[in-house]
Amino acid sequence: MSVLEDMGDALARDVISAMEELGDDRFFDKVSKVLLDASPTMQEAFLTAYRVRVAEKRGRAYIEAALKAKREGREGPRVVMDQGGGH
Repeated sequence: MSVLEDMGDALARDVISAMEELGDDRFFDKVSKVLLDASPTMQEAFLTAYRVRVAEKRGRAYIEAALKAKREGREGPRVVMDQGGGH
């Protein structure tokens, strides 16, 4: 990773932790706007790292829910194909 990617990823991790503590699921957006004023390049690195980390977290939660359902003899979680985001 480049220094920029490392910094963006570190900030993304900190923002995700802060979001949980603050109970503000849009906190990342506020930080993004602060970054945009200072450095659009840093903003993009942060947003990329944030999106990847959130996607990974959702993927892991889905895997855990599917395995739990299987172990309990239930049908697995439903997959919603279009949530209005992503690429």
